[in-house]
Amino acid sequence: MSVRVRYAPSPTGRLHIGNMRPALLNWYFALKHGGDYVLRHDDTDMQRSTREFADLIEADLAWLGILPGMIVRQSERTDLYDAARDRLIASGRLYPCYETEDELDRRRKRARALGRPPIYDRAALQLTDEDRQKLEAEGRRPHWRFRLDGKPVVFSDLIRAEQTVNTATMSDPVLVREDGSYLYTLPSVVDDIDLGITHVIRGEDHISNTGVQIEIIEALGGAVPQFAHHNLLTGASGEGLSKRLGSLAVSQLRADGYEPLAVAILASLTGTSLSVEPYLDLAAIAEALEFESISHGPARFDPAELDGLNARILHEMDYATAQPRLAALGFDNEPLWSAVHQNLQRFDDIKAWAEIVEGPIDPDFDAEDEEFLRTAAEALPPEPWDETTWGAWTSQLKQQTGRKGKALFMPLRRALTGRTDGPELKSLLPLIGRKASVDRLP
Repeated sequence: MSVRVRYAPSPTGRLHIGNMRPALLNWYFALKHGGDYVLRHDDTDMQRSTREFADLIEADLAWLGILPGMIVRQSERTDLYDAARDRLIASGRLYPCYETEDELDRRRKRARALGRPPIYDRAALQLTDEDRQKLEAEGRRPHWRFRLDGKPVVFSDLIRAEQTVNTATMSDPVLVREDGSYLYTLPSVVDDIDLGITHVIRGEDHISNTGVQIEIIEALGGAVPQFAHHNLLTGASGEGLSKRLGSLAVSQLRADGYEPLAVAILASLTGTSLSVEPYLDLAAIAEALEFESISHGPARFDPAELDGLNARILHEMDYATAQPRLAALGFDNEPLWSAVHQNLQRFDDIKAWAEIVEGPIDPDFDAEDEEFLRTAAEALPPEPWDETTWGAWTSQLKQQTGRKGKALFMPLRRALTGRTDGPELKSLLPLIGRKASVDRLP
């Protein structure tokens, strides 16, 4: 069977890291099975959906390495939903209801007071044509509910094994609002049928929706896809994530200089049996990850863990991988990369090290070290310099001054780099060069 999956965000805010989990899990599945990946913008909420947010979603996905083979917008597909609506009305599965929200709320409260479940009582099905005409003459407009079969719907979940959703315990869902606009469910089902979606991979918060959606698919004569409901990603303290609050927004992580691969690894492998560690690329993750690896418990995203993973990826990055990005920054220098990449936390940190190498830098030394540094300047060996120069120079200074350890090395590091930390000076010193070294020493 040819695999086709979909990622279906609503362009009503910035994507947060939790939204990336289903985006990535769908991408891995498509990669692993040579399938198609559809990006579907669920933009039927005309008041809150914007093209700017849709464009930002596509930019975030591209940054992560997700390149959909097809992009569709629900706002451009209303003819399909209208046709499905009309078919469901004709078959008696979609029926008009005229209750106001206040009336429905009173009924729910009354049902709870009587110890009954607060589900819709289907009173609208008892209305006659005359009743409906009278209500509409009063200015009421119907919303439309899907009549559930009211039986257990059983499906095999690829992550959670066999699942049962008993629609007898649920209210008939509203599919069409009073103004004729559609809620999420009907357009989603129609699109899955029309686009030939074979696998729906999404968060566990949608499990209860699945029974309803299967009934609607069957009512429309569509093929029921396979479902896989994964655990949800939360913040480090277990708090829910919200795109409207900008919680760990992907665009902000991108602006902050994190590696997309680090974000992808932590967003998708947290809450699985796989180790959160550097991978070569998304294809390598796809090959390693099985649905059986995904835990049934919550997955917590810790930004502190992201910092460590980001640094590890840079420390393991070879020059060939870094070269195009270095060239874009104007630092296409393999010796510089070799010298400093083990000290990078974010890729752009290399700018600071390039400035330290090329200078000028602000002198940084204590008055009591000034005489020692003058001696060091006089003892600088002639060029050419290589990685043995630092050892030869400091050995000579140790003999001349009697200094050793931190008292020997730290004043030299501070004077030459303006910092107390950084790469090994045996690698950095040849890049700084003799002239600049003399200029930095008093």
